[in-house]
Amino acid sequence: MEKFDPEIFKKLYIPPPNSHKGQNGKLMIIGGSQLFHAASLWSLKVASRIVDMVFYSSVPQNSQIVAKAKQEFRDGIVVPRNKIGDYIVESDCILIGPGLPRKNGEEVGDDDTKDLTENLLKKYPDKKWVVDGGSLQTSAPSFIPSNSILTPHVKEFEKIFDLRFKIKDLRMIREMAKKYNCTILLKGPVDVVCSPHKCVRISGGNAGMTKGGTGDVLAGLVAGLYCKNDDPFLVASAASFINKKAGESLFAKVGYYFNASDLADEIPRVMKDLVV
Repeated sequence: MEKFDPEIFKKLYIPPPNSHKGQNGKLMIIGGSQLFHAASLWSLKVASRIVDMVFYSSVPQNSQIVAKAKQEFRDGIVVPRNKIGDYIVESDCILIGPGLPRKNGEEVGDDDTKDLTENLLKKYPDKKWVVDGGSLQTSAPSFIPSNSILTPHVKEFEKIFDLRFKIKDLRMIREMAKKYNCTILLKGPVDVVCSPHKCVRISGGNAGMTKGGTGDVLAGLVAGLYCKNDDPFLVASAASFINKKAGESLFAKVGYYFNASDLADEIPRVMKDLVV
């Protein structure tokens, strides 16, 4: 188990002064449902502050989520489900799962999450993927493309890999990362990030980060960084550290009394100090 090295932030991509729109990352987010309508919006909120363009696709029946996305995200494009493929091809990275139904047919009009996720992962294996939320809870690990980043909490880790996980047995995380050639960011009071070759523990944060939606914020942060950084271990460990530092910054101001939107707003301030 390696020790986290803050020097990694020097390796993160920073937009060149002479860059143009579209050169600093394009992200596709596939998520949200009628039941979990806000989850993917938290991912979108933080990612849109990192990359140049976010293509956003949610359930067409949820007019509120589409309207909200357009208000929050004036430089982005809301993509209907039947056009996803065109925008995946154009994207540098795809985040799938935040807010997708955790059971097939959870609400009328929602996607079959398992089929949606597995079909897209199989069809576009050469893209950079971040797999979160409902996609982790319904899909088989055999569909995970190489170099994907998975962002599970303990129950999601157990679900996708069909395992009983003991928090002290960290070897299991590395074994799954090696078996499926992916990077796993296991969320918890202490995050554990494992690639097939190395692992690191990242401590920090506080109990205010148990609020609903904070995991969706982290997923959006991971995906935003993965667009222009090719090392998934670097991305996942940097995102974990940034996320926890943002929680600590909020705690210094308001104690435990912040929510996922506050966390998404705080992350750019923390990144300014760590990355720029």
